[in-house]
Amino acid sequence: MNTQIKPARKGLHRKIRNRLRLTTVLLLLQFLVVNPAHAAASKFVVGYAAMNTRLAPLWLAEEQGFFNKYGLDSQAVFLRSATVLVTGLASGDIQVGSGGGSAALAAASSGQDVKIIGSFSVRNSYDFVSRPNIKRPEDLRGKKVGVTSIGGGSWMGAMLWLEQLGLDPQRDNITMLAVGDQTVQSQAVENGIVDATPLDGVFSRRLHQKGLNILGEYSDLKKPMINQSAMVSSAFLQQRPEIAENFLKAMIESIAFSFAPKNKPVVVKTIVRRLKTDQNSAEEGYEDLLRAVEKKPFPSIEGLRNAQRLMKIRTPKIGEVKIEPLVDSGIMRKLDESGFIDRAYAAQGIKP
Repeated sequence: MNTQIKPARKGLHRKIRNRLRLTTVLLLLQFLVVNPAHAAASKFVVGYAAMNTRLAPLWLAEEQGFFNKYGLDSQAVFLRSATVLVTGLASGDIQVGSGGGSAALAAASSGQDVKIIGSFSVRNSYDFVSRPNIKRPEDLRGKKVGVTSIGGGSWMGAMLWLEQLGLDPQRDNITMLAVGDQTVQSQAVENGIVDATPLDGVFSRRLHQKGLNILGEYSDLKKPMINQSAMVSSAFLQQRPEIAENFLKAMIESIAFSFAPKNKPVVVKTIVRRLKTDQNSAEEGYEDLLRAVEKKPFPSIEGLRNAQRLMKIRTPKIGEVKIEPLVDSGIMRKLDESGFIDRAYAAQGIKP
């Protein structure tokens, strides 16, 4: 696999940046046109670039009124690219981005000033699923692995799994293909478009029942990674710290709501609707959520370092990024020391 990126001319870079910004604006405008009730100028937009059960607390923060409780007239918008997500943050079209640590590293390496203020999932949640004819790790040599996007969270999951299994994409001629979100990834491996892919249990268990193999179960991969974090621009954090704080308050209360056994039916119903899956798969997805989501979502420096280690192989410039300035734990520390987090879980009858 060719890991070098050829430099492009400045004019091309400018065109790409303009096109990405236009894409972000068009996607947001399209959403607001379809949902005119949400088209107010003061709309607080949260962008996310993945579709999995770990997003349930974000969806529930909106549906259960936690954002409204803290004065955030919010709208969560799905964007199919972490690049568009980060560009939206830089342009101000998106106030908070929910994405992996790799997105923050890529943004920083390109000169964008972003901060991670919380990490909602810092443990691997991916099983590594393969076609029926791929029974051993060595069978993947010369084959294709599907991910959501190159450099994104599922790409990192795939890279960590290959490393765990003793494989190297370049040495073993393994091609990484960006095919789409986990719904598309599961279809791609089932239909033979790719030979393996990292998937959450809500998708992997269904494929296993159809005869596909699980080369590795999520619990076997212990290395830290950031699957989902809250990113904001440094300018936004400096100018509107109270909004960033209210966002984290709403998310923490939503996570507490999600973890409370009494609310399981509501959470499962949301997973069914959002992921367009069946009841049994959603029930399994709920268990994935409990395992993968952090009750106290402090930013993870270790997860970022692990992402940087892998990403600099294909993008050497990312190796030059300083990790510490990317993280701002101030709000989370304040919420923890004030007792806010403990009270949020106590209100749901559970311990943090």
